[in-house]
Amino acid sequence: MRFQIDTEGRMVGIQHLWLFIVSGLLLNITPGPDSLFIMARSASQGWRAGVVACWGVGAGVFVHVFAAALGLSALLATSAMAFSAIKIVGAAYLVWIGLGMLRRRKAAVGAAATPFDAVPRAIAYRRIFRQGFLTNVLNPKVALFFLAFVPQFIAPDAASKPLAFVLLGVIFDFNGMLWCHALALFTAFASHKLDVGATVARWLNRAIGAVFVALGVRLALATR
Repeated sequence: MRFQIDTEGRMVGIQHLWLFIVSGLLLNITPGPDSLFIMARSASQGWRAGVVACWGVGAGVFVHVFAAALGLSALLATSAMAFSAIKIVGAAYLVWIGLGMLRRRKAAVGAAATPFDAVPRAIAYRRIFRQGFLTNVLNPKVALFFLAFVPQFIAPDAASKPLAFVLLGVIFDFNGMLWCHALALFTAFASHKLDVGATVARWLNRAIGAVFVALGVRLALATR
């Protein structure tokens, strides 16, 4: 089975492609845990850390795409127990990241702290990637989003609906990565131009940590 572009610009197995692309971009621009995480890493460690965070988030999106294409995400939509289990784990992870940022802040402003220590400590790139990946993967609402959103753009007569789903997921993730990389670069540029000092960095770390805790609590209380 081949995917071909017809004279109307549509792709066999996919319908309303341009509407899907525009809708996906608008949805990616909407602030959420992924965007906040990328901004936090870019502001505190520079654009390279922000880009690594993007890659982690993008890898997490692929997990949701393939899980939905294989029908695994349907389990979250039909099983209250499975949804609750993933939801609690994801909420706990968001809270853990937030508290971790708060703990680093407290250590930095202790009696033995130096001006250099007042700036939030750098995190290894592999850890940033893992955090971005898990922040996305452990959010069951992302899985349900793909299960509800993507099928609307799969043609009823598609020869292979799973393949069409994966292709749409790749397009969505690619567009999302364009936005996430732009966000990482812009945040790092703005942080550099504003010459964020130690005091501002501490308050930024505190604010983002508190937001992650709040998002974790919100996810824990969320329903399908």
